[in-house]
Formats: sequence, C-alpha cells, structure tokens
Amino acid sequence: MPVPSAPDLQAEALRSSLHGRGQRLTPQRQRVLALFERIGEGAHLSAEEVHLRLLRAEERVSLATVYRTLRLLSSMELLRELELPEGGRRFELACHDDHRDHHHLVCVRCGQTEEFESAAVLEAGEQAAGRHGFRLLECVLNVRALCPRCAAAEGGTT
Repeated sequence: MPVPSAPDLQAEALRSSLHGRGQRLTPQRQRVLALFERIGEGAHLSAEEVHLRLLRAEERVSLATVYRTLRLLSSMELLRELELPEGGRRFELACHDDHRDHHHLVCVRCGQTEEFESAAVLEAGEQAAGRHGFRLLECVLNVRALCPRCAAAEGGTT
C-alpha cells in the first residue's frame, strides 16, 4: 500500500476537523487552504487577492465562497486573520508555536504587510501582563507605516 503524501494527510486532517463541526471538505475549501500552504508562512492576502490567485490558477471559486472559507479556516485556527485599522483584513497561514509572536509592518496606503520579530516587544508584553496579573497568551504588534513605494509617491523618504 502506498504511503500517503503530506497534502493527502493535510486534507484528511481538514476533513476530520470539518466533519467534527458537521461540515464537508469541499473542493473550494481545499483550494483556499492549498493556496496558503503553497505560498507558506509570511504571506498576507486579502480575500480579493485569494480570489484573484485562484482565478489565475484556473480554479473556479466565487468571491463569496472565498470570504466564507477564510472565516471558517480562521475559526479552525488553520489561518490567522490580521485586522487592519483601515478596515481591511488579511489572512496568513497559522504559525507554528516557534513563530507565533511575530509582528507586522502595514502600509496604510497600499496594504503591503511585512513580518518582523522583536524580543523587546515580547518582553514588554510579558512585563505588562505580569504587572496587571494577566497571563500572556500572545504578543502581536501592528505598526502602521508607509512602504518605500508609497512614501516615494508622496515625496517622502524612508
């Protein structure tokens, strides 16, 4: 008997998790998760970008289905949702524990998002939590800025 491949094992884990919620593993759900797995950790996509990438790969899925799937996969903690102050939302593959406490630089103009890690931010979060009797679960900082391209377009420097 052949050994199952990693995508087969991931699909089976997803199928089992969905079944436990009374839902099915649809081809559209598989396509959205597979897209994030292909691009890997560190990629932050909006629902519209997910939809466009699937269309470019000639995978038929409606934008409404993409939105529903992103919400579902986020609730299952397979994807992580980054909510931007300007009202936009971006999604990334859920991180492993060793990459959980990372932070984001977000361009307020175009939405470009870059990750960074900072021991100082994590330490500040731990200290603040401890000072108030909290137990720190996660420490995430979103830094609003202008990316080099948008700053140059406004005549500023980075």
